[in-house]
Amino acid sequence: MDFSIKAFDTKNTIATAKAGVVAVAVFENKKLSQAAKALDAAGEISAALKSGDISGKAGSTLLLRGVKGASAERVLLVGLGSEDSISEKSFAAGVAAALKVFATLGASDAIIALPMTEVKERDVNWAIRCVVQSAHEGVFRTDGQKSKKDPAPAGVKKIALAVTNTAATKLALAQAIAIANGMDLTKELANLSANVCTPTYLANTAKKLGKDYKFEVEVLDRKQLEALKMNSFLSVTNGSEQPPKFIILKHMGGKAKDAPVVLVGKGITFDTGGISLKAGPGMDEMKFDMGGAASVLGTFRAIGEMNLKLNVIGVIAACENMPSGRATKPGDIVTSMNGLTIEILNTDAEGRLVLCDALTYSERFNPAAVVDIATLTGACIIALGHHKSGLFTRDDEAHNKLAEELLAAGKAASDTAWRLPIGEEYNEQLKSNFADLANIGTPGGASCTAAAFLENFTRKYTWAHLDIAGTAWKSGGAKGATGRPVPLLTNFLINRT
Repeated sequence: MDFSIKAFDTKNTIATAKAGVVAVAVFENKKLSQAAKALDAAGEISAALKSGDISGKAGSTLLLRGVKGASAERVLLVGLGSEDSISEKSFAAGVAAALKVFATLGASDAIIALPMTEVKERDVNWAIRCVVQSAHEGVFRTDGQKSKKDPAPAGVKKIALAVTNTAATKLALAQAIAIANGMDLTKELANLSANVCTPTYLANTAKKLGKDYKFEVEVLDRKQLEALKMNSFLSVTNGSEQPPKFIILKHMGGKAKDAPVVLVGKGITFDTGGISLKAGPGMDEMKFDMGGAASVLGTFRAIGEMNLKLNVIGVIAACENMPSGRATKPGDIVTSMNGLTIEILNTDAEGRLVLCDALTYSERFNPAAVVDIATLTGACIIALGHHKSGLFTRDDEAHNKLAEELLAAGKAASDTAWRLPIGEEYNEQLKSNFADLANIGTPGGASCTAAAFLENFTRKYTWAHLDIAGTAWKSGGAKGATGRPVPLLTNFLINRT
């Protein structure tokens, strides 16, 4: 999909714009948007609205051909609900509906002339991102591993956005495209079957990104991990034939002296639960358990395309969690990279075992902040559903500021998170008779105890944890990765420049 910005003024009005289709807004109170009025010289749009052919309800559409006074071949009327208050939800519904119609047309180009500056509590930059991300979502393919591909969608391939052409809107469009491309990469990686998307595949993807965007990329193998004493991470890999990979990406776009932001991704490319074996139904979805790693790679794809003026480091701990005669057993005790011993009571609580060593490794970068991203707990889905990612961090000035940054970035990007508690009371639930920590807590607050476990390995820097178990993928008929939280992470990094 190709996007551009096209301003319309008195010399270049929407009525004289030539295109296969132009989308304009109508409202539930039978009112027309300014762009719709400009195309209504003969009263055809007003008549269609008054007749009830379109209700104006958010997401309703009506396609008209040969509208007198319009140079475009087709005019698509798009309902946006109330004229007095265009909500984020109604605007997004209208955009999605328009793009769905675009895909069915014999036109190759379109103009979206919806009121992008009139969405309540949103600015034009948000509206631009909404259009671009929705367009990418509409054409995203999941048939890469099919022997016979699904029919390629026809319809519109070029979209012009009818907004003022300024440096700010050009930047917003470039950022929107970069974020959408990053989300696409995240979805592609997570959707791949686990026999293809192995730890080695993730490492090779990182290397390709390094070549494309001049990132410094380093991949550590088992012997190097053993030398680093990453015994917690390595305990998860024991049962697998696939070699573990510890991936480091560096985008040094800021000043040399500036401390980097570090993104740490959980990269369990398949999670059987190990000896603590999961139930069979739905286990195929455990190919998505590398969603944290995929979101780090997708975010790097976005910031590389933008050439973001910030130092960012990505750390990915990638492996499989498999049962075998070599697999770690419940009751085994391992020593983590920072020296804390861990009693592994449940081998299906493996994400925290790989992350804790990755978080200790991140100390060497003297980071400004560290954010880890993981499909960590089913309990987070119970708490927040599939709407918001769980956000955890310590309760002090520096960490509260980081939490506020992440929450604000998510809200601005429509990729929201919700802050949940951690504290010493949750660490009490992780006590072990035989080791410094147990890898699972006593019953209750499982997402909080998981975050509290990770907090033990982050006390030398400012840190936050995002549990994306409920937001990284969808189940059922719509099964597939969502690309979240790439918008949140990218927006957070943009705001730090």
